[in-house]
Amino acid sequence: MNDSKVRWLNASESNTWRSFLRLNALLGVKLDSDLISNHGLTLAEYEVLVHLSEAVDYTLRMSSLAELCNVSRSGLTRRLDSLIRAGMVVKKTCPSDRRGMNAVLTAKGLDKIRVAAPTHLLGVREYFLDQLDDDEVKELGELVSKPLKRLLDKVMTDDQSPEPCFGE
Repeated sequence: MNDSKVRWLNASESNTWRSFLRLNALLGVKLDSDLISNHGLTLAEYEVLVHLSEAVDYTLRMSSLAELCNVSRSGLTRRLDSLIRAGMVVKKTCPSDRRGMNAVLTAKGLDKIRVAAPTHLLGVREYFLDQLDDDEVKELGELVSKPLKRLLDKVMTDDQSPEPCFGE
């Protein structure tokens, strides 16, 4: 790319971008640490349990779960391995496509998310939300929704052939 066409960040933009990245990274590290030390559960595993706990019949197609977690199919499989070994999630054949699989939250997984959720929420509040007033929370939500919507629209446009399920 020709340097003359690059829209370089000014000092304010650069500081904002770097602060955003650092905040995101530090929040992830701290929330992950809290969940591991208190519940033996990583933030990535917690995320899977949250999505399954919110799904109809505690079941999601593997492709949908991977999309919700922003990971590849193989990344999701690796993330699920420990949850399956711990008896918190099982895989079942997709009824609509016998070649594919669903992830299903078990009673043990539901119990785990119910016990771990207060720790996670305490951290989200302490490290992030309690630093902002109600108007700032609302404004921040509106601000981040703009680039998020654009990125999600681009992902949907780039993904020409979504699969309802995928096999293992």
